[in-house]
Amino acid sequence: MSGPLAGIRVLEIGHMLAGPYGGLLLADLGADVIKIEPAAGDIGRRVSPHKIGPHNTYFASLNRNKRSVTIDLGSPEGQAELHELCRTAHAMLVNLRPSAIVKLGLTYNALRAVNEKLVCVALTGFGLDSPLAERPAYDYIVQAMTGVMELTGEPDAPPTKTGYSAVDNSAGIMAALGLLAKIVEGTGGQVDVAMYDVMLSQLNYLASASLNAGEKMRRYAGSAHPYIVPAQVFRTSDGWLTLFITHDAFWAKFCKEAGQPDWLTDERFATMAARTANRDTAVPAISDVIARRTTEDWVRRLTPVGVVAAAVEPLETALGSEQTEWRRMVVDIPTDGGMLRAVGNPIRIDGWECEYRAPPLLGEHADLIQRRHST
Repeated sequence: MSGPLAGIRVLEIGHMLAGPYGGLLLADLGADVIKIEPAAGDIGRRVSPHKIGPHNTYFASLNRNKRSVTIDLGSPEGQAELHELCRTAHAMLVNLRPSAIVKLGLTYNALRAVNEKLVCVALTGFGLDSPLAERPAYDYIVQAMTGVMELTGEPDAPPTKTGYSAVDNSAGIMAALGLLAKIVEGTGGQVDVAMYDVMLSQLNYLASASLNAGEKMRRYAGSAHPYIVPAQVFRTSDGWLTLFITHDAFWAKFCKEAGQPDWLTDERFATMAARTANRDTAVPAISDVIARRTTEDWVRRLTPVGVVAAAVEPLETALGSEQTEWRRMVVDIPTDGGMLRAVGNPIRIDGWECEYRAPPLLGEHADLIQRRHST
């Protein structure tokens, strides 16, 4: 692989999503990511009902550009094989429970004698050492525990999870960032990334309001922003429109296109502060006007004048859009079982084009271990 991380070797140990996504980002950027799997393989190999040849599409979406070896980490032979791989590795990304990480010797303290410069990243639910360290953690659970579910959905609806695995993906990104930061520093050591911590950090300005002003966070109808009006989803005559007006110059343009010049002098609506203070009056008035036209009509009217507005589209529409095609965000990966389609890497670097290789079959690169035994 070419790329900015060419020459960097990363060992990846984990299942499903968070750790493998972090490894995927590194592999796409050119790192040699060696996926160490048990004999049964990553659970992700069996999640999706869809396959392209031998490739499970769930697993494929998270594991392209990697190599795979199978090692029994619980055996002396497996530990010897792990140590040999560690000697040539720059980093190891582990996504298991803390007790398993310690038991299998996957910490820096356990491996520093093998490779003093090895960066060991532990990606766990609640950290290597905390009151909840051994509690099972999945995306759903962390969303529930950090307030994300309580903040999501309509005010009178049950708590709602995000529509995708926000915790797992975010934690994978943070793990990759921590790993690279330590490699850049040039010294080995332990990096501890907790999914719980990652989600709290992403609640930034909401947490700040709670910590500094005692504000109790709550849900607003239409997925509305707590401080900006209008900034939410509105029903149109044939669908849904997302509108996000951040300052009064855009508000003036919206009022003109909406045929409501009186709103510019109405003390309840004229400024952002006034609209926020009078949310219960402003939002119904705006909703009534938006409901009179189609989504397409609103987008056609508002976007040319700089007002931030967009139709609420399904994933299928986004995948087939001109924007997606222009950015080459859907890629075709040839495999022996046929063409595998995937969402591409989002990072663009001048002078470099991301390469895409098929995800590895289980243990496909056993020669990494066999070569070791022969030398």
